[in-house]
Amino acid sequence: MTEQPGRRERKKAATRQKIADTALRLFAEHGYDAVGIREVAAEADVAVTTLFSHFSSKEALVFEQDEDFEQRLVRAVTDRRPDEALIPALRREIHAMVRHCTADGAAPLWRMIEESPALRQYEEAMRQRHARSLATAIAADLGLPQITPTCGAVARFVVDAFSVARETDDPQAAVDEVFRMIEAAWAVAGATPPPRESVAV
Repeated sequence: MTEQPGRRERKKAATRQKIADTALRLFAEHGYDAVGIREVAAEADVAVTTLFSHFSSKEALVFEQDEDFEQRLVRAVTDRRPDEALIPALRREIHAMVRHCTADGAAPLWRMIEESPALRQYEEAMRQRHARSLATAIAADLGLPQITPTCGAVARFVVDAFSVARETDDPQAAVDEVFRMIEAAWAVAGATPPPRESVAV
């Protein structure tokens, strides 16, 4: 019997999560540099080729929610309510992401990232990619044909707000503080999007 697409996707997602969970456990137990890709694959009971079909590199195993976070930032722009302003929508999403990444038990992961030059470099490249995707979404929301300096700068500030907040004693307050600056800059730039049409239900 042919598997239904929904079932295949669930199995794929479960395999991906199993690999990521296994990798993080091994990294925590033995140190990031001491664990190789083959060891992760063997412990997760998958082929190395299967691992690489889900993760492009060893670094990507640590940032397994990379693509999800990028999509969440874009959807905060594209899927927000017609009556919700852009910057508050992005602030709400960053608050949610910060809550997730500063939950109990997250500190060892961020220590591991800070101690590894390879992981810090990967994270910086990831932030730049997220900012580009967000800037593209903001420009489209404003009806612009391409990314402007204002769109690019605001997108980078939004993405960096996440990194700044997680390093403070009060992450949620830090998000609000950064976003007050973002809102002020947005107002000065006069970047007001055209009215958004609501979708009839």
